[in-house]
Amino acid sequence: MKFLWFEMLWVALLLPLLVVLYVWLMRRRKKAVVRYPGLSLVRDALGKTHAWRRHVAPALLLAALAALIVAGARPTAVMVLPTQSQTVIMVMDVSGSMRATDVDPDRITASRAAAREFAGALPPSVRIGIVAYSGTALLVQAPTHNREDVLAAIDRFHPQRGTAIGAGLLVALDTLFPDANLDVSMVSGERKPPRALPRDDRVPTDARQDFTPVPPGAYEEAAILLMTDGQNTTGPDPMQVAQLAADRGVKVFTVGFGTEEGEVISIEGWRMRVRLDETTLKKIANLTHGEYFRASSGASLKSVYETLKSRLLLEKRQVEITALFAYAAALLMLAAASLSVWWFGRVA
Repeated sequence: MKFLWFEMLWVALLLPLLVVLYVWLMRRRKKAVVRYPGLSLVRDALGKTHAWRRHVAPALLLAALAALIVAGARPTAVMVLPTQSQTVIMVMDVSGSMRATDVDPDRITASRAAAREFAGALPPSVRIGIVAYSGTALLVQAPTHNREDVLAAIDRFHPQRGTAIGAGLLVALDTLFPDANLDVSMVSGERKPPRALPRDDRVPTDARQDFTPVPPGAYEEAAILLMTDGQNTTGPDPMQVAQLAADRGVKVFTVGFGTEEGEVISIEGWRMRVRLDETTLKKIANLTHGEYFRASSGASLKSVYETLKSRLLLEKRQVEITALFAYAAALLMLAAASLSVWWFGRVA
């Protein structure tokens, strides 16, 4: 727990003085009992078994004052709270390497099944968009609340040549920030007015002069879920695009499925070994304050999506909990007053 106004805690040094004052008053009362024997008879009539009651209300009041002092210091704590993300863009790899069978029955079938389950498990209030990428990337389903459209888009995937991870991320960012002037014409096939931006595989910077980067992970209205099984072979550099996402505060959760040793597959007469590039996926997740998950089988892929669901719906945040201590102080004061009235017929 941290405090926004730590100096306020110095007031807590007065609490021991209050304890000393209370002990002194109790001793004075004992002396008064000795002077007036009538009071001693009353004390004996009450019995020693109930003597502890007179200390309960002051103890509760002291605890209430301590809680108020802590509340005044404005404490903060890391708590797990519902996320404010309302849009999730699923960036799905449909490259030829998805035909590999090291994930039962094969990578693309397993990813489709898990993606369908993941999409169906998200609350209806969350919009889902689908970006498919291979050698190029395309928004195949704009963010929508309609789950049937999302599931239909997932079922339309067909493996193609190439793996352009950066292109997939770039199209996802363009979907979330359509006014950011990101040049996606070279990766998605969209027709946009020509601008003075690079036309090679380098990632264009934001064309707006007034754009100010925000802390990574600060954007809470949306998140990107990137899924791939291989290494980037074409298109923009994934790390440069990840930096664009980090500058906008968008978290990118990455899922790598497959095995470290990979598998040899044949595509149009070519034989190649397709391996999982975990290093890049971890770097993308770390840069954007997301998280990396690995799925090496169909069963583990479903488990990954279950974990992802909780990560997207719940998140740890540093929040101020002053109100909790203030409520606790109020309850302690109410309890002290109630017990005092019940046992002694007076508040003090």
